[in-house]
Amino acid sequence: MLGPLSVPRRRLLLLAPVALLVALAAVLVVLAPERATGSYAERCERFAVDAEARAAAVSGSGAPVLVVGDSWSAGLGLADPTASWPARLDGRVHVAGFSGSGFSARASGCGDVSFAARAPVALGALPAETLVVVEGGLNDWDRSADEITTGFEDLLSTVAGHRVVVVGPAGAPSRAAYVDRVDALLAELSARHDVAYLSALDVDLDYLDDRLHLTPAGHAAFGDWVAAGVRGATRP
Repeated sequence: MLGPLSVPRRRLLLLAPVALLVALAAVLVVLAPERATGSYAERCERFAVDAEARAAAVSGSGAPVLVVGDSWSAGLGLADPTASWPARLDGRVHVAGFSGSGFSARASGCGDVSFAARAPVALGALPAETLVVVEGGLNDWDRSADEITTGFEDLLSTVAGHRVVVVGPAGAPSRAAYVDRVDALLAELSARHDVAYLSALDVDLDYLDDRLHLTPAGHAAFGDWVAAGVRGATRP
């Protein structure tokens, strides 16, 4: 004969895994949409192809500029990724953008595609006077201060000798509760290493329905804002 606690225990055993899965799904969808799209292998392969295509689309003329960044630089979500915000910068602009990447080595689920890991390859064929603009931080929202600091300092060592401007994370609605910490840390690290820093927290931008990536109008506004900031930061 079943005891009086048998049914409740059985219900708990059945409901607990379901509740856990629902909770995990909610976290992935709301906080990390890039990490929840498709299988890891498929997503990483797609991001690599997109990064290569964006790198091939060099824009503008004049002094060489390299943008190292995340999905915003790569143009994720745009019908024409070559219209992502770096196209609004002055100069001959090269883009090394990889969706999901950040300052820290573990920002992405695609292995170490951090800014420090990718910058040397992107700079390899460019002149010594190339200005390096680093954009990111949104994907470092769940990384520790030590991880971000290590990634930041590794990046600076790989671009030693180049002028550098760091552009911090904007207040994308899906991660707005987490980026103040990242912004403050990047500002502190930039000041410590005498690197120009542009805080994007208060820039008003238009976002796609995922509340993380920019619309075409958002890219144009962000690109114009960064371009003005870079001019100010690099003025003799």
